[in-house]
Amino acid sequence: MIKPRFLTLWTGSGLHKAHRVSASIIGVYILAHLINHLFALDSISAHVHLMETLRHVYRNALLEPILWMAAAFQSVSGLYFIKARWGERAGFFDRLQALSGAYLAFFLVVHLAAIAFGRIAMKLDTNFYYAAAGMHIAPFQLFFFPYYFLAVFAFFAHIACVMHWLLRERISEQMRNTVAFTLLAIGITASALIVLAFGGAFYTVTIPPQYYMTYQ
Repeated sequence: MIKPRFLTLWTGSGLHKAHRVSASIIGVYILAHLINHLFALDSISAHVHLMETLRHVYRNALLEPILWMAAAFQSVSGLYFIKARWGERAGFFDRLQALSGAYLAFFLVVHLAAIAFGRIAMKLDTNFYYAAAGMHIAPFQLFFFPYYFLAVFAFFAHIACVMHWLLRERISEQMRNTVAFTLLAIGITASALIVLAFGGAFYTVTIPPQYYMTYQ
């Protein structure tokens, strides 16, 4: 029996290729976004200035819909792989890949919904203050500090797991472990620095009143 073309794409190697393509698109955007967030270590103005520059690229009429569709596809296809192959996973990095992917899917859905709500419903500039507001309003800090920390860490963890798998026939297991754990360490460091910057650990962060409206 010949499978329909769309079913072949969904269940066969075509889905893997599509997942990797969307991962590459989203990965480049996320990496640029994280670099942007690290600029907050210097100042809010440095963060906002770089964000406004990058927005000319990722918010243009052609690229932005592609990013949104890639994020949606990445989340759905990633969850499909997790469900379909959970019983086959063995070892630390196999399971970490699934767990980090699941969290990234959750984060993408929630975060993009929040961005859409802020831009369309609240008419807000979803900049540094939009992301930081929840870290400065009790009791929302209890959610937003781990929410952002785990998102950044999950990104690096997922890359670490992918690299651990891709390098399996190129270098020794010890070297693969070194590469992967180095990426995990970078992820933990970047996560902590970004959360601390947005949380006001390095300078005073004063949230404009309009951003508090989101939590009222």
